[in-house]
Amino acid sequence: MLTDDQLNKIETLQNECEQVDAIRLKLNWDMLRQRDDQSMDFFHEEHGELVAYLALYGFGSTVEVCGMVRPCERRKHHFSALWLRAMQSIQEKGFQKILLNAPATSISAKEWLANQPCAYTFSEFQMGWEEQLLEESKDIFLRESQPEDSNFEVQLDVLAFNMTEADGKLHNERVKKNPDEHHFIIEVNSKKIGKIRVSRKDEEAFIYGFAVLPEFQGQGYGGKALRNIVKKEHEAGCSVQLEVETKNEHALRLYQQIGFKTLQGQDYYLWAEQ
Repeated sequence: MLTDDQLNKIETLQNECEQVDAIRLKLNWDMLRQRDDQSMDFFHEEHGELVAYLALYGFGSTVEVCGMVRPCERRKHHFSALWLRAMQSIQEKGFQKILLNAPATSISAKEWLANQPCAYTFSEFQMGWEEQLLEESKDIFLRESQPEDSNFEVQLDVLAFNMTEADGKLHNERVKKNPDEHHFIIEVNSKKIGKIRVSRKDEEAFIYGFAVLPEFQGQGYGGKALRNIVKKEHEAGCSVQLEVETKNEHALRLYQQIGFKTLQGQDYYLWAEQ
């Protein structure tokens, strides 16, 4: 696992980069805090201070890449050096697809990406909930996921997030190991219709993996489940955030109706060479 010192240095560098560049980095802290493989993290330090950092996040056969360099140390090839080391690890682990993540307004990230063999593929919005009155819905039921729900959860990941079944199983196994995450099954009349996952840390709640079976979409169940989750997390004293692909207009409208506002865009680039 990453040490407390390493995590503190990552957070310090993140805060500096975000303040100077007026961006929000997507560092997947829920995964960093649960690292069991340090070959996914790459550091460059000088005089005991972290100057550059690159992280890999595995999702089945896909790996996502995020990194940062101290503003005063840029254009010294620190990130490129880390990327060479990361590529070796990616190849050794046999990942088949590489997605590079960059905040939509990060000038330095876009300059580096412009010189790499990659192509823009999609964007996500990071959204935060602004407080408003939410009525609890009584005609749906949210219960904690059980081991026997695993196949159902994988099925939803395949249908909603274009995962292969193998990737869905690997992803489900990984997220279930995180003690900060809570997995819920959405039920209507005792029938399983969807799922939602909440990662809770330091009075912040992040919603992930929200999906409803196609035959139950368009009937208001998803919105009711989301309202109940947001209401529960807010009453527990947590801020609430989620992510959504920018092209998913239906989901965007739903989130906006409930009170979510866009905080930052994240762009993803597909690496063309491996």
